[in-house]
Amino acid sequence: MSKLRKQISPNTPTVIQTRSLVAIKDETGNLYESIAIMSKRSNQINVALKEELHSKLDEFASHTDSLEEVHENKEQIEISRAYERMPNPALLSIQEFLEDKIYFRKNEEEDLFR
Repeated sequence: MSKLRKQISPNTPTVIQTRSLVAIKDETGNLYESIAIMSKRSNQINVALKEELHSKLDEFASHTDSLEEVHENKEQIEISRAYERMPNPALLSIQEFLEDKIYFRKNEEEDLFR
């Protein structure tokens, strides 16, 4: 099982839920900064999941098949379905952010220009 799939807690929702903007803002003091942090984490999760899925599916790839010789591989289909059932990377990043599992720091260069 992958590192990311182990991190998914059972209470991570698979559907979109309404979140409190105040709770999101309280983490950083700025709503837009919080959203930017969650967005960057979501992109990281998405890239990692894509790489993991492609590496698993490459095991089943046959480079000699022609268009007429397409075979359905049940293991390949099961792997694809498992990844489709996983929560969206944006939902995962929101959950991690609200549970304080994301490390972030502020850039101190802003103070230099004042």
